[in-house]
Amino acid sequence: MESEPLLELHSVSKTFRSGDGGASPVLEGINLCVRPGEIIVLFGRSGCGKSTLLRIIAGLTPATMGEVRYKGQRVTRPQPGISMVFQTFALFPWLNVQQNVELGLEAAGIPAEERRRRALGVIDMIGLDGFESAYPKELSGGMRQRVGFARALVVHPDVLLMDEPFSALDVPTTEALRHDLMDLWTTRQIPTRAMLLVSHNIEESALVADRIVIMHNNPGSIKSEIRVQLKHPRDPDSRAFRLLVEQVYAAISSTGAAQRRRLGVGYRLPTATVGQMMGILERLNLPGNAGGLGLSVLAEVMQMEVDELFPIIEALELMVFTRTSGQRVELTPAGKTFAEADILQRKIVFGEQLLQRIPLATNIRHVLEERAGSRAPRSRFLRELEDHLSEEEAERVLGVVTDWGRYAEILAYDGDTGTFSLENPGSENLAESP
Repeated sequence: MESEPLLELHSVSKTFRSGDGGASPVLEGINLCVRPGEIIVLFGRSGCGKSTLLRIIAGLTPATMGEVRYKGQRVTRPQPGISMVFQTFALFPWLNVQQNVELGLEAAGIPAEERRRRALGVIDMIGLDGFESAYPKELSGGMRQRVGFARALVVHPDVLLMDEPFSALDVPTTEALRHDLMDLWTTRQIPTRAMLLVSHNIEESALVADRIVIMHNNPGSIKSEIRVQLKHPRDPDSRAFRLLVEQVYAAISSTGAAQRRRLGVGYRLPTATVGQMMGILERLNLPGNAGGLGLSVLAEVMQMEVDELFPIIEALELMVFTRTSGQRVELTPAGKTFAEADILQRKIVFGEQLLQRIPLATNIRHVLEERAGSRAPRSRFLRELEDHLSEEEAERVLGVVTDWGRYAEILAYDGDTGTFSLENPGSENLAESP
């Protein structure tokens, strides 16, 4: 591997401003070096700023602080040596395959005959020979994404950026396209010297990466990285591969533990329903699971991706229904009590844990207990949350705690009036009914 870096990120931060003048930090202090000959995967939960970081590297979005350098030169706009494949296909529907592929070459002032030669060559290489004159509406999702790859590769980029390029495709199509891309890379059929991929799939990351960079949430920052020593092609059934997958699961899980140490009223509660939490607890309580389950095993048996599983695990840990030790999730005494209780007793156990462990729920309950009539407008708690969170996040977090509190019957909420109370909405009217 060559020693001179292609890309260098120095203290890159990004803050978005809201309409009311508030600031929402998305990225903070990102330092990263990308060298020729390596594939780096940026991995983290949804909302950690992975896609924003990729757009900053591509020169499509400016950083608020810090800088990106490509071959030593600061990136302030799109660079000829950096190409990007987007999550959505981003093709022009009125242009055929060849015309879509030629766009970047035309923008660079390449003569028409040279554009045609290079476009036809990469179309053939990417597996689209015979579809040069087809329009996007005539192509399957996988074929449209192949056009996206062809358009990115035809300009002979040093660095290929990919923003979850397979996420909109079905599993067989994803596997075929990923295999073809890795074949082009390992056989050096493409001039690209480094690839930077955003992914939310742990197995995908383990299949392709030389380095897996784990990112924190809120704001996005680099927590750790895992260097992968396995040679290509990788066997997903091998013991070494499974150990790598478990290592990534454990690294991601530990990011949540570090953030929970800052738990307060304005903590960004994970989006997880009571039903989802019940499902995990019941699975962990099955005979034979007394010692817990590995994170990757749990994801497999629950048929969940990381972005689906980890918010639920985080919620269970916040409620102290489970604990994660290394790479295994197991029930706590409270979790086992909940899993084995009947319907009414589950509500009591859930309510006790909610009031003991979630400061926002405790705060709402105390306010209701202290107010005359035991009522308070939802706006009162939204304003408090907006001291810590954006308007959108405040709405989401308050919605989560409302659902949890209603299930546990520690509070009631009337959506028509936007009012919290300690009694069931409309119960006074029911009491007056004959």
